[in-house]
Amino acid sequence: MKIIDFRSDTITKPTEEMRKAMYLAEVGDDVYEEDPTVKKLEEIGANLVGKEDALFVPSGTMGNQLALLAHTERGQEIILEEKSHIFMFEVGGLAFISGLQSKTIKGHKGIMCASDIERAIRVNNIHFPQTGLICLENTHNMAGGVITPIELMRKVYEIGLNYKIPIHLDGARVFNAAVGLGVDVKEITKYSDSVMFCLSKGLCAPVGSLLAGDKKFIEKARKYRKMLGGGMRQAGIIAAAGIVALENMIDRLEEDHYNNRLLAEKLININGIQIDMDTVQTNILMIDIVNKNYNADTVISLLKENGIYVSKISDYKIRFVTHMYISKEDILYTAKIMKDILE
Repeated sequence: MKIIDFRSDTITKPTEEMRKAMYLAEVGDDVYEEDPTVKKLEEIGANLVGKEDALFVPSGTMGNQLALLAHTERGQEIILEEKSHIFMFEVGGLAFISGLQSKTIKGHKGIMCASDIERAIRVNNIHFPQTGLICLENTHNMAGGVITPIELMRKVYEIGLNYKIPIHLDGARVFNAAVGLGVDVKEITKYSDSVMFCLSKGLCAPVGSLLAGDKKFIEKARKYRKMLGGGMRQAGIIAAAGIVALENMIDRLEEDHYNNRLLAEKLININGIQIDMDTVQTNILMIDIVNKNYNADTVISLLKENGIYVSKISDYKIRFVTHMYISKEDILYTAKIMKDILE
């Protein structure tokens, strides 16, 4: 039976071009900053997002946590959306690693209001923690791949400048946002002081993310990377795949977006499914099961029997993520099976 895996775009495997590049990669010791392939990847990544420098890290979570460490001091507070990845899915690292307190804001479909962010900034008071960082997420995972509008990012960046508070962008899927908006990614990332973006999701690289910012910030993050065990040696073997990802895999994200919308348009016509079509913007689809005879667990189990893997978000919510290894034919087959199950 063929497996159609919608659980995440992290399940993508490296392309043949990536595998060849990894085999042929020139390597050195990256802790000594002597791996030429890593250095090339970091240069390409920094230039793509319009930053002075970049740092290759094993994962997006590490990249985000390094940004928190490099931007803040222990005992400070950071502002972030209540369902953001940094708050929900990084094992409490902001508190455990950086000693930070969270000030969460309820967003509308994952998007915080600029005025709410400004109101959340702490005034100078001996009883309060100091606001040390504002974090944004683009696209927003738990909102269903929603794109944070550029105008909102501009407003938040200006707030940061006014209060002298840095802005970090969790841009795990920022290239999906750029493709979705039809803009150069720099039009998004210019409104942040630092940005983390993943190579191992829709871009298909097997390992790694990049953290980008100014040189002083990256120098600090590099030292913290070593402290957290992220200093890799002949990392050019995996960095080579990241170069292919950035050079050849960004534009094709549009195909994932097309397939995601096609899936949404097919599923919304099935009795027992509700979809907020306003959130269908990139490659993530959230559906609500409203047939009283089913919940997420039962639907997921029945889909799995038919070779379709999806993720449970809550008792009645399921997530689909499209990627390079999901075809139009897979979308049509999945819609048929969902219809058979629920109707």
